[in-house]
Amino acid sequence: MSLKATEKVDTNRYAITVEIDAETFAKAVEKVTAKALKNITIPGFRKGKAPRNMIYKMYGEDVFYQDALEELYPDAADAALNESGIELAEQKVDFELVSMDKNGVTFKLLVTAKPEVTLGDYKGLKAERAVVKVEDAEVDAEIAQMQDRNARIITVEGRAAQLGDTAVIDFEGFVDGVAFEGGKGESYSLELGSGSFIPGFEEQLVGKNAGDDVDVNVTFPEEYHAEELKGKEALFKCKIHELKTKELPELDDEFAKDVSEFDTLDELKKSIADKIAEAKNARADGEVENALIEQVVANMTVEVPDCMVEQRIDDNVRDFENRLRYQGLDMKTYMQYTGMDEQAFRDGFRDNALNQVKIRLALEAIAKTENLEASEEELNEEYQKIADMYKMEADQVKAVIAAKDLASDITANKAIDVIKSSAEISDAKPAKKPAAKKSTTTKKTTAKKEETASEVADGEAKPAAKKTTATKKTTTSSTAKKTTSTAKKTTTKKAEGDEAAAEKKPAAKKTTTAAKKPAAKKAAEPKEEKAE
Repeated sequence: MSLKATEKVDTNRYAITVEIDAETFAKAVEKVTAKALKNITIPGFRKGKAPRNMIYKMYGEDVFYQDALEELYPDAADAALNESGIELAEQKVDFELVSMDKNGVTFKLLVTAKPEVTLGDYKGLKAERAVVKVEDAEVDAEIAQMQDRNARIITVEGRAAQLGDTAVIDFEGFVDGVAFEGGKGESYSLELGSGSFIPGFEEQLVGKNAGDDVDVNVTFPEEYHAEELKGKEALFKCKIHELKTKELPELDDEFAKDVSEFDTLDELKKSIADKIAEAKNARADGEVENALIEQVVANMTVEVPDCMVEQRIDDNVRDFENRLRYQGLDMKTYMQYTGMDEQAFRDGFRDNALNQVKIRLALEAIAKTENLEASEEELNEEYQKIADMYKMEADQVKAVIAAKDLASDITANKAIDVIKSSAEISDAKPAKKPAAKKSTTTKKTTAKKEETASEVADGEAKPAAKKTTATKKTTTSSTAKKTTSTAKKTTTKKAEGDEAAAEKKPAAKKTTTAAKKPAAKKAAEPKEEKAE
């Protein structure tokens, strides 16, 4: 068995011609024939006792050629691919039979190779880093959230409802005097001012008292998910059963002791400030890294095969589906809320997927240029980190992630370090605030309130707008180190029980397992079944 020729037939597309010599093929034919004869029955002979010449006379001497080829194909294809030195862009390998007779076999493997990358400048790049500063207001906001989480809920007595109160209500909605499906709820706890219900609903309960019957008149938004309610005026008949409010704890040293390991409020505030600073520094470092990587990608030249982009989209879609499941949703429900079809949904990931592929190719090219390698010690350390992260044994991780894949991740991260260590990074100058900042902020707040306002349906809030926003965040993230975590993603999916990911074996496995079997092109149609 040997590689005869490698021919480039299109951009990133190659035809690898493989030959199996006559002697090797003859041995394989003999092996499969001996096995098959045991199960063949021909009239006049006992099962398995028919002479070969009789079988060959009836079905042709090439009757077992196809079986012999299938016996030899995996090893022959693997050897040829390794000898060719072609790095595959995808595991799919197309098979084409050229000839098959007693003189041997010749076939072609049609493969898509990883593209050639021409690097531009990747050293001496420039980027600005945000100057990290923690404002007192940020610490106070975190303290306020802790205070809110530890508040007591008490019944309101002696006053009317205010924004921030929780009203326990029954409600039923009517359009043109007719109750509509999903517009009814009982003993529903609604925080006034939360924007949970459609715009204008909650405000009309402000100033009312427990025991009041209230008619709430609203108009459904034009983008409402229920087609029959879009833009319709509606009347909700409401009954306020009870009003509740939060009683916040005093902000003092006792509060700090109750909610943290610290003895004083000042110590708690310092700890919060340190954590905020740490998060801001990490974000600033990530933004610098992204800015440098974007320059590397912009400076390089590469033609990315479509298959690599589609594979990355597949990964992103699976990740998104996993996140939906954690939120108690499935893809079908999400599609209904957003009004997207599957192709539109996939297209939403396309630009980001292309960028992720380019980043990976750039980092691999830099690693190759710089002769970066992963040592055995580094591999073992990384295996152990992943094992600790997912509470698995290191050997279990090694069974899921091929050393070749993990080494590629390690060298890609080393390539990032090369880019960063040679870069000129300066402090970003603070942006001048426009004079009309307050007005702009008000508009943004209003817009956000409208965007995240939920609609009343099935007796509960349906924050479709928020979910759409989350999608955009998912599809626009381009942190370089996230792109390098191919091996870790495989383990994540395995640990989460993602069957599709578990089936997706590491790249170091035999490439021919994804190839079309040579049975697709049969040289000899008669098989054992016909002999029977």
